[in-house]
Amino acid sequence: MKIKNNVPFILIAPIVISAILLLFYVFSSSDADVFSNKFVWIVLALAIIVVYIATDIDSIISNKAYEKLSPEDKITFKEEQKESYLQRLFRSAYKKQDDKEESTIILDHGFDGIKELDNALPNWWLSLFYFGTVFMILYVLAYFTTDFAHLDAEFAKQSEEYTEMVAEIEKRVPQATIETAVYNPNKIAEGKELFKKNCATCHKENGAGGIGPNLTDDHWINIKQQDLYKNVFYMVYNGSENNKTMRAFGKKGEIKGNNIQSIASYVYSLNQDQSDAPDGAAPQGEKVDWNGIVITN
Repeated sequence: MKIKNNVPFILIAPIVISAILLLFYVFSSSDADVFSNKFVWIVLALAIIVVYIATDIDSIISNKAYEKLSPEDKITFKEEQKESYLQRLFRSAYKKQDDKEESTIILDHGFDGIKELDNALPNWWLSLFYFGTVFMILYVLAYFTTDFAHLDAEFAKQSEEYTEMVAEIEKRVPQATIETAVYNPNKIAEGKELFKKNCATCHKENGAGGIGPNLTDDHWINIKQQDLYKNVFYMVYNGSENNKTMRAFGKKGEIKGNNIQSIASYVYSLNQDQSDAPDGAAPQGEKVDWNGIVITN
């Protein structure tokens, strides 16, 4: 008669507690701290009590089984108990049956004098199989019934957090307006990338014009400010009344004021450094001398 290797309470309790906390975390519909939930503490307390009672009952059953052992088996059992539970568990994974045990698992069929043993699967293999099965069931349930491990839900949550973070940053960093915007050579590189993304489709990357007018010459359709830089900022922010294709990026919130400031710096640098692009579109609008102009609305 064999007595099974009972799992001690001090080992099984942390496993049960961790499993319960994980389940609450996975299936909780809110982001509240698990430890602040009174229901969690009640369940943990009940689980610990149940585990303690179960291990105590297991010990009673083992003691009853011990009383039925032969004197030799009792001595062997006591020797085994001198090792820790983990040592016995590790040794049992590699333990081979003796001749007496082997005789009980020989199958009644064979071939060429070779007999086959009905060996049980190793405990470590069975443990991994059961763990994988339970994990799979819980994961599928969590995926389809909660937001846990769900890509769309995680993306929506992170997008919301990012939007809130950007909003907080923008509160601390005021956006440029037509009154505060100034030309900044250090923003030209940033403005170029923003221009390529938002403006190059109509004006080409070098501002030479295509669908939209050439930005490198001194002819302008819309003259809304008394200097070139401010005029560019105004147009990107407010759009054009003459051509709705040139929409109000700033008013519609598509481009922030500080980014418009960078775009205007890039366009201003193009106009100053590249008076006429070699592949530029034909001039449109009035020729403007930005020194002392009269604004036409």
